[in-house]
Amino acid sequence: MNHEQRQRTWGLAVTVLAVTLTGCSTVTEPTPAASGVTPAGVTAPSEGSAAGAEGGQEEAASKLPGLPSAEEARTALDGLKVATQGSMAGYSRAKFAHWSSQGDNCDTREMVLQRDGSDVQRDDECRAVSGKWVSVYENKTFTVAADLDIDHTVPLANAWRSGAGTWTQAEREAFANDLTHPQLLAVSAATNRSKGDQGPDQWQPPNQSYWCTYGRSWTTVKAAYKLTITQDEKAMLTKMLDTCTL
Repeated sequence: MNHEQRQRTWGLAVTVLAVTLTGCSTVTEPTPAASGVTPAGVTAPSEGSAAGAEGGQEEAASKLPGLPSAEEARTALDGLKVATQGSMAGYSRAKFAHWSSQGDNCDTREMVLQRDGSDVQRDDECRAVSGKWVSVYENKTFTVAADLDIDHTVPLANAWRSGAGTWTQAEREAFANDLTHPQLLAVSAATNRSKGDQGPDQWQPPNQSYWCTYGRSWTTVKAAYKLTITQDEKAMLTKMLDTCTL
């Protein structure tokens, strides 16, 4: 995800465009997994650390805004329209303006880093200069903010194919900067690039213990914006929600 700056939020109300939001994403090269070397600023999970890892993931999930219970997500999933994906004709990331200022020199990227991290310290320009973040997709801990991307749970191109192509610029900008729903998440650049614009039927978080939260998040965003899902997408979301114990 490239480093860009703009903002905006779109609420659930049918006729109201809500608070303008912001963000900015830094992209780094994925770390080669085959090297066997843990890079500086990254802590790989150790053996016997499962309990701590689950606790960290639960904490990360609790920070996501608007995350429903599994039962609420199942109900929302049943209400989503199933349809084939639309065309990519006319798509451009520039039509989903992000990221923008939040005030006090902050943008949406910095807001998400602050929300998702712990012990985050900022400089005078609101940039995170220290802290700790768990990239829940693969359960790795990072201590350098530049190693993280801000992922759109429902990717911009996926949204375009499932209904956003008919939206106004303002609506797309709001979607790209939404801090009200579980749409933005600080994750490693490697997993963000691996995911790309794929739906849950094509890409799933390698860390299966996060599938419940991922399914709840994806379903919530699609429902909030009245986006369609494919039959394969619905089947995988059902499988993910079936891993929930909540």
